[in-house]
Amino acid sequence: MNAKKRCLISVLLLTAALCTIALNGVAAGAEKESSYKLIKKIPIGGDGGWDALAVDSSTQRCYISHQTHVVVFDTAKEKVIGDINNTPGVHGIAIAPKRNKGFISNGGDNSVTVFDLATLKETSRIKVGNRPDAIMFDQMTNRVFVFNGGSSDCSVIDANSNKLLGTIPLGGKPEFAESDEKGQVFVNIEDTSEIAAIDAVKMTVTKRWPLAPGEEPSGLAIDRRNNRLFSVCSNGKMVISDYTTGKVIATAEIGKGPDGAGFDPQAGLAFSSNGQDGTLTVVKEETPGQFKVVETVSTAPMARTMTLDMKTHLVYLVTAKLKAPAAGEVQGGRRRNFEPGSFELLIVGPSQK
Repeated sequence: MNAKKRCLISVLLLTAALCTIALNGVAAGAEKESSYKLIKKIPIGGDGGWDALAVDSSTQRCYISHQTHVVVFDTAKEKVIGDINNTPGVHGIAIAPKRNKGFISNGGDNSVTVFDLATLKETSRIKVGNRPDAIMFDQMTNRVFVFNGGSSDCSVIDANSNKLLGTIPLGGKPEFAESDEKGQVFVNIEDTSEIAAIDAVKMTVTKRWPLAPGEEPSGLAIDRRNNRLFSVCSNGKMVISDYTTGKVIATAEIGKGPDGAGFDPQAGLAFSSNGQDGTLTVVKEETPGQFKVVETVSTAPMARTMTLDMKTHLVYLVTAKLKAPAAGEVQGGRRRNFEPGSFELLIVGPSQK
């Protein structure tokens, strides 16, 4: 090879290397600029506490529990469009869009309210176990699973007939639950710090596994493609387990006071809403079995529960301002007083700068 050809090849190789570096730099820069942030705060008003939220992406609605009623929020128009009353001690909302039904767990009178999605009117009320809390709809079995914190069991309802099919003893206080949509339902057991797996057809617990080093799990999210469960725990850990083996495979450090969790399969991100810190922790599996906190987003104090819109990738949280205790009054634990009318919805989402 003569000197001229060698020189030309060297120039071509150098140009290719510089292009690769530039492209990598652009990609890295784009990834760095893509982040989650608090986009908006929307006043909802009203008094009292709250618990879970639920998004129905198909109708662009967010259902928000608010002590004695459920606020219905239009996520496209960003305004309240309705209200479902007479839900004392409401904890959770489960939506069955194809059946035009919603189900609300009422911890105050041990019942589930069934309502029409179009009219928002109550159509039935079903008695369940003691202090119903988390609730979910399993589309494979067409059943609603209601997790009762007071009686440590699960009431199962047929979504078509609204009939109570049976009760599943859980051996501990259940928190949030998820379905693999293939016949299994998983639920965090708070006081035993474990997960219970339920056969959704036979209505029996098939296995359980400990979540150590996690303690007192509450929020739960699922990655169905990779068979992962994400349990957020009161000791500031997100515990990731493989639900096919029933083993913990990783942990990630999250904020204080977590209660809600979510997983976005398209983005490959898991979320933890941390009420004590007022943050949203974002976790990603960067290499197989290796999970890392990629972002911590400031939200607001007391924003401890969340829901995720799978279409828009927006995270919804709620909070209210704590009321200063009166002279001699001690305010602590889960029973808190809030400033009247300060209840608001927070919207967190990805942004490209």
